[in-house]
Amino acid sequence: MKRVVLDASALMTYFEKRPGADKVKELFAQAIDGKTELLMSVVNWGEVYYSIWRSRGEAAAKEALGYVAQLPIEIVDADKELTKVAAELRARHKLPYADCFGAALAKVRKAAIATADRDFAAVKDEVQLIEI
Repeated sequence: MKRVVLDASALMTYFEKRPGADKVKELFAQAIDGKTELLMSVVNWGEVYYSIWRSRGEAAAKEALGYVAQLPIEIVDADKELTKVAAELRARHKLPYADCFGAALAKVRKAAIATADRDFAAVKDEVQLIEI
């Protein structure tokens, strides 16, 4: 089974119906069909939450979290090992620290990372990128 980590930008692309939203929707369909396992770091999940809160308010952010809970995405906690790998990625690359958690999760779980964020090009030699 294919394994894909969703970056916050991928989920925000879907929620805001930006170009590339259909690619994210296709990943959801593959997960529902049992062809793809979708993962997201709790840190990146938090990015989605605060981004929606800041742009559309607290109620919209809480509603979005309820919606995310219904999607076929496993939210993965940031334990010591994941945090260590994220810190190592941050030390080696010019990637924002929160994004390092998505990249670390992809690296640890041997997954690709789906993202609309061009900053991830910095880690393309360490994790497979799916550009949204």
